Amino acid sequence: MTIQLYGIPNCDTVKKARTWLDAQGLAYQFHDYKKEGADTAKVAGWVEQAGLDTVLNTRGTTFRKLSDAEKAQAGDPAMAVRLMVANPSTIKRPVVEHPGGLLVGFKPDEWTAALK
Repeated sequence: MTIQLYGIPNCDTVKKARTWLDAQGLAYQFHDYKKEGADTAKVAGWVEQAGLDTVLNTRGTTFRKLSDAEKAQAGDPAMAVRLMVANPSTIKRPVVEHPGGLLVGFKPDEWTAALK
């Protein structure tokens, strides 16, 4: 099984997810947004598959620091994708691509069902 984990290494939720994957003996590749950026086509695919409300992190400090105009534009999926690519911290973390689909956020029960 090929698992691709997207996130930021110092994010507590990403750390928990990586610890969980290691404890389950599941190999994965880690994509660090801070070093490698976010791919427009990939983010757009996540939004299409999981929905904008699932992928866009509106509760984080990065989103709250955006201008009111940028926040207003985030309601449009195409604009939100541009915003997330420009500011990867506005993507909920972690995002996991696996052969069976996509996981957004870390919920151990959901991950167990999808990845075992």
